[in-house]
Amino acid sequence: MGLDERPLSTLHEKASYEVADFEVPTGREEEWRFTPLRRLRGLHNGKAEPTGKVIVEIEAAPEVTVETVGRDDERLGKAYVPADRVSAQAYASFTHATVVTVPKEAVASTPTILRVRGESAEGAAFGHTTVILEPFAEATVVLAHRGSATYADNVEFIVGDGARLSVISLQDWNDDAVHVSHQHAKLAKDARFVSHNVSLGGDVVRISPSVVYDAPGGDAELYGVYFADGGQHLEHRLLVDHVVPNCRSRVDYRGALQDQDAHAVWIGDVIIRAEAEGTDTYELNRNLVLTDGTRVDSVPNLEILTGEVAGAGHASASGRLDDEHLFYLQARGITFDEARRMVVRGFLGQLIERIEVAEVRDKVQEAIEAELDQGARTR
Repeated sequence: MGLDERPLSTLHEKASYEVADFEVPTGREEEWRFTPLRRLRGLHNGKAEPTGKVIVEIEAAPEVTVETVGRDDERLGKAYVPADRVSAQAYASFTHATVVTVPKEAVASTPTILRVRGESAEGAAFGHTTVILEPFAEATVVLAHRGSATYADNVEFIVGDGARLSVISLQDWNDDAVHVSHQHAKLAKDARFVSHNVSLGGDVVRISPSVVYDAPGGDAELYGVYFADGGQHLEHRLLVDHVVPNCRSRVDYRGALQDQDAHAVWIGDVIIRAEAEGTDTYELNRNLVLTDGTRVDSVPNLEILTGEVAGAGHASASGRLDDEHLFYLQARGITFDEARRMVVRGFLGQLIERIEVAEVRDKVQEAIEAELDQGARTR
């Protein structure tokens, strides 16, 4: 299918379904300069042996249809074109895909949960998931990742006119897992899309959520929480592409880091194209550094090609625990460790509380508490 012709953008210039259209990354490229390529086990250069095994177990709402389909299903690949080599490799390599469909005007009574479980980190596995909301449908979808794996996948969300989709993606892998995922949402007229990405486990996790608007009135909110500890690399690369007038987007990602060589990367790209008058957008990333030896890279980018916008802005901040906050709490008889917990809970809790599925919300809170326990023991 070859290279996709796109309107000019200095943030994203190339897209193709063909792996050969992308050069093997060296780490000097802008889109790869923060990623530890040697730890990707060949996902980026074609050397990964496709012998891994990842099992998808599905718990669907009664109003929702779930199908396992072959590569030739015409519904696949409609929401996006891969923008890097790993995404193209995943598209070229999956053997079957999962298609989730919510019929027109249906309101799913329970969340649809896709549990993605890796059997081993030896050998690579590739996946593809397509979620389709027909006009005026409403649903919540949970992607829960766990186990050991070397895994690359694409997930596409097609949100019809007036439809409402909430997605929660939980990366709770074992310590040896490598996961590179692209999550693409395409919004029709007056569609609403809310995404929560929570990254806690894994050796290297690189998640790339993107949103593109197909008609006016689209509304997207992208939230993220991550906690990186010693040796972990957690990377989130977002793209919101405003291509039509009068759409809205909000991005808020927050992370905490502790212990030697914990590394968090957040890249936020927002493009407002010349025809996207009336756009209202804002993106924010905040990071809380709990110990020495960590590294944070936070890069917000805003490319505006029209002067007729309703609002556009971005912000990024990374810093240590506030000594005044800790002193205030300790002066009231609270121990240092508990004061530390309270500050981190408050910092991340504002986004965790937005997760509407209680089971996932509780699991995330428990995982954060476990991370804080580990930090207290090693401090």
